[in-house]
Amino acid sequence: MIYVTRRAAFSASHRLYNPQLSSEENIALFDKCANEMGHGHNYVLEVTVAGEPDEKSGYVIDLKKLKEILKREILDKVDHKHLNHDVEFLRGVIPTAENVAKAFWRVLQPHITDGKLYSIRLHETENNAVEYRG
Repeated sequence: MIYVTRRAAFSASHRLYNPQLSSEENIALFDKCANEMGHGHNYVLEVTVAGEPDEKSGYVIDLKKLKEILKREILDKVDHKHLNHDVEFLRGVIPTAENVAKAFWRVLQPHITDGKLYSIRLHETENNAVEYRG
């Protein structure tokens, strides 16, 4: 099995806030991330596809094709956006890195037809990352 990874970066803002909780509970749970105006991150997204190389091309997936899928399905929709308000596929979701990674999986999985989507790794900061494997 070969694992091929494409990395992409985007900037976005979000607010961690659960409308079912009081303001005080949200602050206790999410601290400064519950700031009413939100805050931003320079995210790094890593998408890994697994499979056996095609006999003709030698590729599991053409990285140019994966780059185009990421741009069209994810980056064009999230880069320089507010994840709570501007991104349709995140409506009603508390945009933690965990939930964003799961949402990215749901969006990307149907478009990965060469190989199989193996993992979504999302770095929210230099020190904090999550990984989702479906």
